[in-house]
Amino acid sequence: MSLLHSNQAQHTAFIFPGQGSQKIGMLAELAERFPSIVNTFKEASDALGFDLWQIVQSGENLDQTQYTQPALLTASIAIWQVWLESGGLVPQYLAGHSLGEYSALVAADALTLADAVKLVHLRGQLMQQAVPQGQGAMAAILGLSDEQVITLCQSASEAGVGSVQAANFNAQGQVVIAGDTEAVQAAIEKAKELSGKAIVLPVSVPSHCALMKVASEQFAEALGKVEIQMPKIALIHNVNAQVAGDLDELKQALVHQLYQSVQWTKTLSFFEQQEMRYLVECGAGNVLSNLAKRLPFVQKVLPTDTVSRFEDALHTILAVEGKEA
Repeated sequence: MSLLHSNQAQHTAFIFPGQGSQKIGMLAELAERFPSIVNTFKEASDALGFDLWQIVQSGENLDQTQYTQPALLTASIAIWQVWLESGGLVPQYLAGHSLGEYSALVAADALTLADAVKLVHLRGQLMQQAVPQGQGAMAAILGLSDEQVITLCQSASEAGVGSVQAANFNAQGQVVIAGDTEAVQAAIEKAKELSGKAIVLPVSVPSHCALMKVASEQFAEALGKVEIQMPKIALIHNVNAQVAGDLDELKQALVHQLYQSVQWTKTLSFFEQQEMRYLVECGAGNVLSNLAKRLPFVQKVLPTDTVSRFEDALHTILAVEGKEA
């Protein structure tokens, strides 16, 4: 279905989840109802040379980032395809959290699914190679302001045990930090001194920090060999919460995203300024829905990862955007 000839919603944005949303058996129920889900996974598997659906359903290697990334991207695009096939409206804006930005690019016809899954598979491999297991860490800092987290990361980095920085600005009072393991631990201690809480995240690589600079340089080479178009739906980038003006800007945003912070709170603020009142989380889980559901400008946030959730999202958006369900 051509995006250019589809009905477009006026106050709806789609958000695509990143790592942490995966779970064994994801989309199994949807696949029983919509056979094209498995077809989308077959298309991705053919491009990669291994069975992605089998990995998703068995859980084997699912938490290794080079498999997690293509699995989550394919899950998002499988749901997106079903959305369009079911007569769902095309949103005004797209945004993806970290890895989810690549799902958004495929949804916007900027990248093919085959190219995208190969790119994020490589992205995962480069990220894993950049930091040996155990030398990097990530933690969620809760209950402190963005400025407090930035300051405590600077202070921990100056202590001589490595570097740590704010990796994801996810919500007010929730910032994820990433860096060298000892520096992250030092930042956690400083957060507790300020009455903040810290949760160490079970990740295999420290994303969106300076340790990924080497990976970003290698990734830029691969990105230069892939055919990318300008998105047919306005796409908000993680690094600056803006729409890229041209292809050079778009590619630069993807390279910088590997070692710079995910500006998710600014992305949601952009949606508020553009009067987006409905957010549809297109992919596995409801992590992004939970981050957005308490925001005052959001009238409804709708996950899509089960049959009932998908149908609720489909009919709700058709109804509230003035179309008949």
